Amino acid sequence: MIVKKIIDEFRKGQVELKKQNDQLLLQTEELQWANIFHDTIKNKPWLNNIAISPGRWAVNYSFLYVLVKVLSDYKPIRIIEFGLGESSKIVSSFLNFELMESSHLIIEQNAQWMIEFEDKFILSPSSKIIHLPLTKEIIKNCPVNVYQGFKEKVTGIYDLYLIDGPLGSTNFSRYDICHIADRLTKNDEFIIIMDDYNRSGEKDTAQDLLENLASKGIKTYINTYVGIKSQLVIATEKYRFAISM
Repeated sequence: MIVKKIIDEFRKGQVELKKQNDQLLLQTEELQWANIFHDTIKNKPWLNNIAISPGRWAVNYSFLYVLVKVLSDYKPIRIIEFGLGESSKIVSSFLNFELMESSHLIIEQNAQWMIEFEDKFILSPSSKIIHLPLTKEIIKNCPVNVYQGFKEKVTGIYDLYLIDGPLGSTNFSRYDICHIADRLTKNDEFIIIMDDYNRSGEKDTAQDLLENLASKGIKTYINTYVGIKSQLVIATEKYRFAISM
C-alpha cells in the first residue's frame, strides 16, 4: 500500500509538472506574438495610440496579430464581430484610417458593457452595435448560449467573421456562426476567425461548421494560431493565404 501511494503521488506530480510546463510554453508563445504584433503596427501610429488590454476575457495577442494582418492585407468590406471588446477598437480604427469603404456590425449580449465601452472609446461611424441578449438553444441535446433573435436580426453575409461571443458554452460554443453558414454558397468568399479554439466547446462548433461548408462544396483552408489562447482561421480560396500569415 505504501509503495502504491508513493507511485500515485509521483504520477500526480508528473501530471502537474506537465501542466505547468505546457502553460509556460503558451506564455512564451504569447510574448512572441506580442512582439510580432507591436512590430506589425509600427507603421500605423493611429493603432499605437489606442489603449488595448489583451488577455483574460479579452482577445490575446495572437488574435490581434491575425486580425491586423487580415485587415491590412485583405481589406474586407463587410465585417461582423460577435462580442464587443478590444478587437472592436482595432476594426473601428481601421475603418477610420484605412478601410473607409467598409462596414462593421458588432453583436453584443450585455447592454451595460455597451454603455461602459462607448464611454471610453468612440467607435467609427461605420461601426454599428446591435444588442442581442443571451438565451439558450438546444444543440444536439446540449444547452448552448446563443444570441436572442440572431437569425431574424442578422440576415446578411460578410467577408470577415470575428467570433468571440456570446459567453462560451461547454458544448457547441458560439454556435450562431453555424446559422450564418446555412446561408453561404460556393460563390461566397470569406475569412472566419474563431477565438478560444483551445476549448472543447469551440471545437465542437468548428467541426459542425466545417462539415456544413464542405457539404455545400465550399472549399476551405484552415490553420490554428496559438498563444495563451488559440484561434482557428477558416478561409476560402480567395483568402487562402490567411492561414499562413
